[in-house]
Amino acid sequence: MTVVYRVGMPLLTAGCLAMLALILADNGWLSALASLDPATLQSFKLLLLGIILETFPFILLGVFVSALLQVFVSDATIARLTPKHPVAGVLFGSLLGLLFPLCECGMIPVVRRLIRKGMPPYIGMVFIFAGPIVNPVVFTSTYTAFRGQPGMAYARLGLALAVCVVLGLLLSRFLKRNPLKRDAYELAAANNGATSIYEHDHSQGAKGFWGRMAATLAHASDELFDIGKYVILGAFLTAVVQTSVEREVLAGIGGGTWSGSAFMMGLAFLLSLCSTSDAFVAASFNGIFAPSALLAFLVFGPMVDLKSVLMLLGTFRTKIVAAIVLLLFALVLGGSLLTAQLWL
Repeated sequence: MTVVYRVGMPLLTAGCLAMLALILADNGWLSALASLDPATLQSFKLLLLGIILETFPFILLGVFVSALLQVFVSDATIARLTPKHPVAGVLFGSLLGLLFPLCECGMIPVVRRLIRKGMPPYIGMVFIFAGPIVNPVVFTSTYTAFRGQPGMAYARLGLALAVCVVLGLLLSRFLKRNPLKRDAYELAAANNGATSIYEHDHSQGAKGFWGRMAATLAHASDELFDIGKYVILGAFLTAVVQTSVEREVLAGIGGGTWSGSAFMMGLAFLLSLCSTSDAFVAASFNGIFAPSALLAFLVFGPMVDLKSVLMLLGTFRTKIVAAIVLLLFALVLGGSLLTAQLWL
């Protein structure tokens, strides 16, 4: 298994980069292989590149914050600041996005580092799902997109908090083992009998401010290559969906209350939009879908989409990810219908 991680992950990274380079530098082989007309192929390329360019600034921010935590924040500090009581811990994780307004793409490397440094896993996982919505940047973009319906911004914030509090309380009760996968560094450390799971812990021996900054950049580059391959795969799948299904067809599906919400949640999953921009897409469907469906789109998408699921599966155990995704789907679906009736 150690050989698989040591060899397979770098090969997957190299394959993703090669695939991206071949698609962007296509000389006709892709259109011939997929039987695409030039206009559709050009749209696919623009979408693929646009998704990657939209996502990677947040990935860079996330891995840089993660590296700063690794180098400058001690395990003892993390343990001291984290609430011990489950309820306080869940609220802490749900509101942490107010201090770290990161997109969903940037959450996972930060949380992975926090859990490794001693944060209870249920708090970190709540932060992953609440942070992309419960932050001032996303609230402002939602309020701007729904100028004539400002209640949508408050409903989005309130439903996201409620869903994440329920999720956090359940995780604090039933999550008894470390949800993180054993990555290449951990497997190598276990195989060699090392005292630290970080085989490439660049912070060891770093002295002075500039030494620590060099260690920070080294950590950030390691995590960028670790996370980036999943972003490229997710962007590829998302671009395929957006170029193969017309908007008119999408809008003609799911006219019912339950089916409309479920459809918009599925659409949010496939489109994998950034939480800072998805409100404008949702607003374009205003009048076509019920407010409950738009709310479900706005809450479920930042929590669970193609990109984030690929990254979650690369970081956490598969069974835990599957259980959380199913639970979030049920909570958001029921909560959006109830919230729309009471609030919108």
